[in-house]
Amino acid sequence: MDFIVKVEEPRPAANGRPSAGPAYRSIYAKDGLMELPEGLESPWQFLSDSAKKYPSNPMLGRRQVTDTKVGPYVWLTYQEVYDAAIRMGSAIRSRGVNPGDRCGIYGSNCPQWLTAMEACNSQAITYVPLYDTLGANAVEFIINHAEVSIAFVQENKLPAVLSCLPNCSTNLKTIVSFANVSSAQKEEAEGLGGNADCELPPKRRTDICTIMYTSGTTGEPKGVRISNGAIMSEVLSVEQLLFLTDRVDVRFLLEDLQELMPTMFCGVPRVYDRIYSGIVNKVSSGGVLKKTLFQYAYNYKLANLEKGLPQEKAAPLLDKLVFDKIKQALGGRVRILLSGAAPLPRHVEEFLRVTSCSTLSQGYGLTESCGGSFTSIGNVFPMIGTVGVPITTIEARLESVPEMGYDALSSVPRGEICLRGTTLFSGYHKREDLTEEVLVDGWFHTGDIGEWQADGAMKIIDRKKNIFKLSQGEYVAVENIESKYLQCPLITSIWVYGNSFESFLVAVVVPDPKALEDWAAEHHLTDDFKSLCQNPKASKYILDELNSTGQKQQLRGFELLKAVHLEPKPFDMERDLITPTFKLKRPQLLKYYKDRIDTLYSEGKGARV
Repeated sequence: MDFIVKVEEPRPAANGRPSAGPAYRSIYAKDGLMELPEGLESPWQFLSDSAKKYPSNPMLGRRQVTDTKVGPYVWLTYQEVYDAAIRMGSAIRSRGVNPGDRCGIYGSNCPQWLTAMEACNSQAITYVPLYDTLGANAVEFIINHAEVSIAFVQENKLPAVLSCLPNCSTNLKTIVSFANVSSAQKEEAEGLGGNADCELPPKRRTDICTIMYTSGTTGEPKGVRISNGAIMSEVLSVEQLLFLTDRVDVRFLLEDLQELMPTMFCGVPRVYDRIYSGIVNKVSSGGVLKKTLFQYAYNYKLANLEKGLPQEKAAPLLDKLVFDKIKQALGGRVRILLSGAAPLPRHVEEFLRVTSCSTLSQGYGLTESCGGSFTSIGNVFPMIGTVGVPITTIEARLESVPEMGYDALSSVPRGEICLRGTTLFSGYHKREDLTEEVLVDGWFHTGDIGEWQADGAMKIIDRKKNIFKLSQGEYVAVENIESKYLQCPLITSIWVYGNSFESFLVAVVVPDPKALEDWAAEHHLTDDFKSLCQNPKASKYILDELNSTGQKQQLRGFELLKAVHLEPKPFDMERDLITPTFKLKRPQLLKYYKDRIDTLYSEGKGARV
C-alpha cells in the first residue's frame, strides 16, 4: 500500500463484536496526524489574519443580474468583510446574544451569508445553517431544537420564517434581513414577538463553532456539533495536501467559469455529468473526421495516463490540438477538478481526466467528519474510481459486516468505514443516544462500506443501512446495484426497490431525454419526451438495456429488474425525493411512487407467468 501506513493492528471478532482491520493513515501524516499551530484557537483568525495581510484583495464577489442579463462581478475586499463582520457581531451582542448562544443563517450562498457567519465567529457565537433546500417544517424544528435566538434571513426566505414564527417565538427573538423588508413584513414580525434593535471575547479550540443539521434520508434532522478545532484542522489539512500535490487556490461556480477563469473547480457529480454529456454531444455532432481524431487522441492519452505519465506529460501536443477547446470551456486555467458529495461515475471521471487538461481528485466525507476525510491524489491515475487516502487529520479502518458478507480481514479487505482523528464532530446536539450509536471506542462508524485497494486508496462499494432481504432469502445491497445500473448511458437516475414480501426487484428510472428521443426517431415515433415515458415499448427498451448493463456488471439473477417505470421529471428536493447532496430519500420515494410500485409488481408477476 504505497500511499498509507499502518498505525494499529487488526482486531479479531470477540464478545459479539465484529472483526476490524488495521488502522491506517496517509503517508503525508506517517509520523503523526497534523496538529494545529500554537495560538490558533478559532476560524475567526483566518479572516482577521487575511485582512491584515491582504486588506485590498477581493474576497467575496457577486454578479449583478438585471433583466435576465448578467453583469460584471462586484467585489468586497478582505478588509471590507472584516469590518462588516465586526460591526455585525457587535450588533448581535447588543441583542443579548452571548458567546455560545446560537444564531441561525437562512438563505442561499451569498456574501451576506458568509459575512453573518464571520460575525458569529468574531463573537464566539455558534452559527446554525438553515439550509436553503429545507422546508418550513425543518426550519421550525432546527430553530427550536438548537434554541436559535437570532436569525439572518435572505429576503425571499422571510415568508417561510414568518410562517413558523408563532411556534418558534419562545426562542427566536430577532430576525435580520439580508436586504430591506417591507413595512408589512416588519409589522408582522413585531406583532409575533420579534423586533430589531465590543471587545472580542476569548475563543477556544473546543468551542462549538457550528451546529450543522444533516437533512437525513429518514427521521428528523440531526444537529452535528463541530468545534473550532475540527474546522481549522480540516482547512489546514486540505491546504497541506494541495501544497504537497499542487498549489492552493479558490473555488467558483460552473456558470462563472468564463468570467472568473478559476484554477481550481469544485463540483458535485451531477455538474460533471452535465459537462461530460455536453462535450460528448458536441463531439458526436462534429462529423466523422472530428470524431475519429478525437477518439484517437483520447485513446492515446488514456494509454499514457494508464502507464503512469502525469497529466502534463501524457499528450501535450494533443492537449493543444484537440482538448484545448474543452479546457477553454472550463475557463482556460483550471488545473484541479474536485468532486464530492456523491460518487462520480467512473466513465465521467476517466473522460474528464483525459480531456480537461487538468487533474481530478474525488473526495469522500460526511458532515460528521467536517467535510472531506479522504481524497484521491490528482496525478495518480490508478486512483480513478476511488476516493483516495485519508487526509492528514484522519485515521481509518474497516469493520467487518458479516450479515452483508464483508470481511475486513480478508485478502481484499471490505467493511464499514470507521474514522478517528481531529476533524470529527463533537456529537449530535441533544442526542447522546445517537452519538453513542455511531461513536464507539473513539471510532466514528460512517455506515458506508469501503474496500481497500492495493495502493492504499479507498473505494466506496455499498451502504450498510440500504440492505434488504427478498422473499426467497437473498440479501440485496441496493446502492451497489444502482451504481451498476447507472453505467447504462440511457438513464440519468434510478431508484431500485424490493422488499421481503416479493421475490424480485423493480425500479423507477429517469431516462436521458436525448437517448430516448433518438430511439423514438429510429422507430418513427413523434411523441414528446413525456409521452414517450408512458410508451410500453419504450419501457421495455430501457428495461432490456438496463438488464444488459447489469449482466455485463455481473449482477446476479435476483438483482436484475423485472419491471420499470419511466419518470420524465428528475428526482428533486421540491417533492422531498432527494437530499441536498442528491442522495435518494427511499421512504419518501416509496410513499410518492407507491401506486406505481404496486403496478410494477403486477406487471412483473404477469411477465413470469
